[in-house]
Amino acid sequence: MAESWSFLDTFEPDFRPLVVVELAKGTKEETIEWFTKRIVDKKANGGAQLMVKPLATENGDENIYLVGASHLRLLLGAETVGLVKECNDNSMRTFTYSSRKTFKDFADDNHNFLTMAECQYIIKHELENLRAKGEKMIPGYPQAKLYPGKSIVRRLLTSGILVQIFPLHDREELKKLRHSWYGQMKVGYQPLDEIRCYFGETIALYFGFLEYFTFALIPMAVIGIPYYVFAWEDYDKYVMFATFNLLWSTVILEVWKRMCAIMTYRWGTLLMKRQFEEPRPGFHGVLGINPITGREEPVYSSIKRQIRVYLVSLPFVCLCLYFSLYVMMIYFDLEQWALDYHEKNESNFSNLMLFVPSIIYAVVIEIMNRIYRYAAEFLTSWENHRLESSYQNHLILKVLVFNFLNCFASLFYIAFVLFDMKLLRQSLATLLITSQILNQFAESLLPYWLQKRHKKRMKKRMCSLKTDMDLPLVEQVKLEKEMGTYFGTFDDYLELFLQFGYVSLFSCVYPLAAVFAVLNNITEIYSDALKMCRVYKRPFAEPTANIGVWQLAFETMSVISVVTNCILIGMSPQVNALFPDSKVDLILTVALVEHLLLAIKFIMAFVIPDKPRDIQIKLAKLEFESVEALKQQVRATDMYNSEK
Repeated sequence: MAESWSFLDTFEPDFRPLVVVELAKGTKEETIEWFTKRIVDKKANGGAQLMVKPLATENGDENIYLVGASHLRLLLGAETVGLVKECNDNSMRTFTYSSRKTFKDFADDNHNFLTMAECQYIIKHELENLRAKGEKMIPGYPQAKLYPGKSIVRRLLTSGILVQIFPLHDREELKKLRHSWYGQMKVGYQPLDEIRCYFGETIALYFGFLEYFTFALIPMAVIGIPYYVFAWEDYDKYVMFATFNLLWSTVILEVWKRMCAIMTYRWGTLLMKRQFEEPRPGFHGVLGINPITGREEPVYSSIKRQIRVYLVSLPFVCLCLYFSLYVMMIYFDLEQWALDYHEKNESNFSNLMLFVPSIIYAVVIEIMNRIYRYAAEFLTSWENHRLESSYQNHLILKVLVFNFLNCFASLFYIAFVLFDMKLLRQSLATLLITSQILNQFAESLLPYWLQKRHKKRMKKRMCSLKTDMDLPLVEQVKLEKEMGTYFGTFDDYLELFLQFGYVSLFSCVYPLAAVFAVLNNITEIYSDALKMCRVYKRPFAEPTANIGVWQLAFETMSVISVVTNCILIGMSPQVNALFPDSKVDLILTVALVEHLLLAIKFIMAFVIPDKPRDIQIKLAKLEFESVEALKQQVRATDMYNSEK
């Protein structure tokens, strides 16, 4: 960095609060004084060189602090975290303070060059990188041990001294975003660039994928309606529909990669360098030396971790899978009971009773999925993974395996053991629709209703409040700190993953699945937007270049759908009539077709580039320029050394 941190003045008369830090009630004064001093101290002294200001509350018993930063400090922080911005020549480059004049819309007095979400991300990064130097413990709390290089914020969190850190909403910008996003019912695209500016790339990418997936489902829905209306009991005609589905599932995932690359290049995250991962907050072990960084940090034996994974977690997951299958068999007993009851009575009530077992089973599936999620989180945390990425991968694997079996095992059993296509269609429809209704209620409607009640109670305690714009800062902070915390896009992607399974695995049996998925996703866009703007605290922006491991999960599901649809086609009377004498020939033919379709699928994935040609050229050009710059630097160093 060309500029030195020492010239940076942390005082700025127009203090702009960006992040809220809440300490536990009763936190000792020496702890507060030490922590706030570390926040405002200069970088050379191990501080974050930020600005902090206590929030004046009515009773004064709450330890709430507002954190901000000067414009200059934020610009230097943007260089530290490697933000990528657009230059005057329309190219995207990593921001550096020394070359700041070359970036589009930059001016020394333009405080909007960095979005509020980027500013809050910079502050979060600086706070998380506050590290202990010579301290052996947190002042006032001898049990909260520290060692050189330990993250102070993480130790305060695990010790219960620090309650939470969250970014403040910008009420004016949020009001504009709400209006353009979901404030008016209209058919059109979401304001993804505005969502990205306010919430960051990770959340914007989720809404981009949700929107794209919804549009991609429309061809399936349009084709599925006439199949439902004109050929309901004629499964032979579903062969073409299933074949179209196999190609569709491949094309949409490959095209999404290209659209994702276009968006993330425009946002700058496609070019961001992946930083060295620090140990996750919950990681613990014996103090040792990291061979890469040379810093002291906890060290935990990988053998012990593997023992926990394979001797505890794996058997527990298998036990949960067995229990899921046991519940499934109870469901089939209920189905048989409902069928017997209908045959004896044959009334309107008995007709309704035929759907009761599937509805009950769908509710039980949702309950089991949520309970298992808590167990999976506990187990994955107990496995003591060092990196957050490793923790997330193990958690996602556990959750996906259980959810897949729990949601789809009964459908596979009906299709390939009972060979009951009518029951399969009924069960698929009931599971899909019931799960969508339950998810909408649990994820959006219920939290929104609870938050609205809480907000009414808060308003009663205020002296005067007319509109959101009149909300005083103190009351805004008190209101937002009680709001729910958004824990990321995991559950949202999981819901779309299961929906993709319902649509693709057994499409030839129930073509209307895509129709219900489209209707659900349209309401999902509005309900998810509502919960982001009105129900949850504003999450910190997280730069990302793609949807991560979920891309692989969707691609795996599409491969499984090829196998299931080929088998269903092979079971159709039309195909069976072609092989009246030999079932072996039928099985071999179906297997051959399945292998050919998989080959076509992988060839299509290879042929369709992940990035458009123009973006590939831009990335290659930037790489070439960086190599040339490095060569020039080496030549300059060699010339300097030769002159000496």
